[in-house]
Amino acid sequence: MSATPAPARLTVTQWLLLALLTFDAVLLAPLELFFLPLRLDGTALPKLGDFPMPLTIVLGAVTTPLLVSTTARLVRPGLSWVPLVVWVLVLFGVGLFGPGGDLVLIQDWRALVLLGASALPAAMALGGGLGKAAGRASSRRVSSEGLSSGGKRG
Repeated sequence: MSATPAPARLTVTQWLLLALLTFDAVLLAPLELFFLPLRLDGTALPKLGDFPMPLTIVLGAVTTPLLVSTTARLVRPGLSWVPLVVWVLVLFGVGLFGPGGDLVLIQDWRALVLLGASALPAAMALGGGLGKAAGRASSRRVSSEGLSSGGKRG
């Protein structure tokens, strides 16, 4: 049984990128949460029958998986969970214990759709990135073992 080598330490640039992507998650979660109750009622959006218009669901569905995949690509696949976990913690933290103790997380279908449309694709991007990284690592290990044994398999 061969021991897997310890991953290389993060460079300063990788630490800064991880901090920036995590900070983006900290900013996006409250933004998506605060603008979730938008309606077509004539106050912020045009008057079109008082229909709910949760535009931030689309924003979350695009940006959260993008944060995860960008972290996997630019920092390290093993750390791509950080923006997703931070986003979820900030979303629930601000939503349940918001500014002044207010409950900001609205209690209807839009909150569930925001969570599902953002966290599920991000979790899929996380799993895909980790799976690709594991596949690359195992193929490198198999090719190095094949080279060291003279290309013979037994």
